[in-house]
Amino acid sequence: MSGLPATRSVPLLDLRPIHGPLRDEILAALTRVVDSQRFILGEDVALLEQELAAYCGVAHAIVCGSGSDSLFLALLAAGIGPGDRVVTTPFTFFATAGAIVRAGAKPVFVDIDPLTYNMDPARLEDVGRRTPGIQAVMPIHLYGGAADMDPITAIARRHGWRVLGDAAQAIGAEYKGRSVATLSDIDCFSFFPTKNLGAMGEGGLLTTADADLARRLAALRVHGMAVRYYHDDVGINSRLDTLQAAVLRIKLRHLDEWTEARQANARRYAELLGPGTPQVSLPVVAGYQTRHVFNQFVVRSPHRDALREHLRAHGVGSEIYYPLPLHRQVCFRDLGYKEGDFPVSEQAAREVLALPVFPGLAAGDIDYIAGLLQEFRG
Repeated sequence: MSGLPATRSVPLLDLRPIHGPLRDEILAALTRVVDSQRFILGEDVALLEQELAAYCGVAHAIVCGSGSDSLFLALLAAGIGPGDRVVTTPFTFFATAGAIVRAGAKPVFVDIDPLTYNMDPARLEDVGRRTPGIQAVMPIHLYGGAADMDPITAIARRHGWRVLGDAAQAIGAEYKGRSVATLSDIDCFSFFPTKNLGAMGEGGLLTTADADLARRLAALRVHGMAVRYYHDDVGINSRLDTLQAAVLRIKLRHLDEWTEARQANARRYAELLGPGTPQVSLPVVAGYQTRHVFNQFVVRSPHRDALREHLRAHGVGSEIYYPLPLHRQVCFRDLGYKEGDFPVSEQAAREVLALPVFPGLAAGDIDYIAGLLQEFRG
């Protein structure tokens, strides 16, 4: 049994250090919105879009009802529909492939890089050569680190595919000094409360440099309506609540501060654990990931389940992102994939474990968790 105290409690995520100092400002903003009676697409929504565009360094920012909706809207705006195929990875949250199916298209999976967990460009090239009907590629910037976008984009352009980026976990991340919000035809983000910039409910964002796509996205989120009660397309109802926009405007001003805290926490883990920690491998930040924002801090262990139980027994929260790759999900059985088709994703699903990394996590808590990892022997 460990000599470390068994009663210490460290949750995977605690939002109180974020919300506590902002409580009065948030309540005042909510009161202002309530008094305005503009609950849908009010002034705060337009101002948030301007502020997000400036933060992301992109011409157009369009907010919507959720991160899942942002993916679906991107596909609709890109003209993806029945009979089309869209390439993505099987090691990610369900919403990516789910949006492709909702659009009437078919997901085509490609395996990941074993270090970054993002799309492997070499495997994408192979899939592109042998798969007809592909109209788009949807790379994912998993855990807060950018995918290797230059080769992915080059392959897509050669084949005439749209590039639609899933950056749900990666607001503020950079690829070779460029914001992930500027890397694709359309990039998609989530404001789910656990994200680095989280709402107090659901919310999503789309960014693009293309004015025509921006106009189309803005209409599609309100049932395809550019002019009130005149519908050029069949869209969906995915409007961000003004209350959520007011909260996000306040929190956006603190995003860089919180990102730097996450990065500092990741560095402390690395300094304490180093490459010699038995049974545990630390996250790898690729050279092209010039700003990794650590939405999750994910370690690997061949004895992951035992490690998770060891942490749980000592009061430490953790999570598995993700325990079953998408090609093995029951609802995608008709795609025809089987176990062994994507071995890198399958191994990652058996080994990954996310540790606490949230802003406000005490240095002593990181020291405590590192001690538990160092003593773990499987």
